[in-house]
Amino acid sequence: MKTKTRILLAPALSVGPPTTSIEARRNLPLLEESLVPSPLSDRKMWSAVGSMDLRATEGMAGQAISISGLFAVVTSLVIATIAARFDRRNVLLTLTGLMTLSLVVIAEAESFAMLMIARAVLGIVVGGFWSLSTATVMRLVPHSSVPRALGLIYTGNAVATAFAAPIGSYFGGIVGWRGVFWALVPIALANFAWQWISLPSIRSETASPVSELFGLLRRRYVAFATLAVMLSFAGAFTAFTYFRPFLESVSHVSLPGLSLMLLALGMAGFVGTSLASRFAGEHMTSLLRWLPVGVAGATLLMLMGGRSLSVVALALFVWGALN
Repeated sequence: MKTKTRILLAPALSVGPPTTSIEARRNLPLLEESLVPSPLSDRKMWSAVGSMDLRATEGMAGQAISISGLFAVVTSLVIATIAARFDRRNVLLTLTGLMTLSLVVIAEAESFAMLMIARAVLGIVVGGFWSLSTATVMRLVPHSSVPRALGLIYTGNAVATAFAAPIGSYFGGIVGWRGVFWALVPIALANFAWQWISLPSIRSETASPVSELFGLLRRRYVAFATLAVMLSFAGAFTAFTYFRPFLESVSHVSLPGLSLMLLALGMAGFVGTSLASRFAGEHMTSLLRWLPVGVAGATLLMLMGGRSLSVVALALFVWGALN
């Protein structure tokens, strides 16, 4: 499911051949980039943000997640055309700088409007990063190393999923939600410095207009593949958003048990991502065909056996590994 993004993005971005044969460690700054936005989509955290001192209802605080998604979608549609005019290295550094700025604004937000603006900026960062990451990796490493390099980047998201919820909840209870966001600022700054040192100049060869991107949808197989990717990601992120309230209200999981289950979910994702990156090169078609089916099956199993902790734990682990 995840590797399909590579197929759809490559023609539109006109990335050309790799400019260098540097090792996959060059992708570590991109991996770290994926570590920061992922913890910021926790529904429980944003409910707490709204209910404390920003005078926002829980529903309003939930819109802080939605606005990031909206701006991420818009950015993903235009970032390829915009970035083609600039050195890709500078574009990634700019996105990282915007991410750092958004974290500071969120930590110091005195009104709900400031919070929404900062979340919109974060959405731009997320949409821009994920739209450019695949094409950037294809320029940084030899073609034979692309699956492993992409697996390294997606590992960042898996690690964030594993540790964001328990760590965020723990430190949030100690230093408050503002302190949690301030704690992310040094990570973002370290990421900026890491990219500055390690990323080479990556200049695009041609600029593809947005119309050309949509023109790809005229090809039937591209249109169906795009729809499949959209449905897969929409289903996965929708399910993930409601895992915590489902476990609390249906499975009646205790707080320590919830932390363990979320940790197991993230660790399963880490294992699944590592294995997928090894088999993607030879079995990509099979993976793209059956992984979404497996995720759907795990979700149905969770719904059917939601009152059994053992069934839910098994389904959650399988879901994390396949997703």
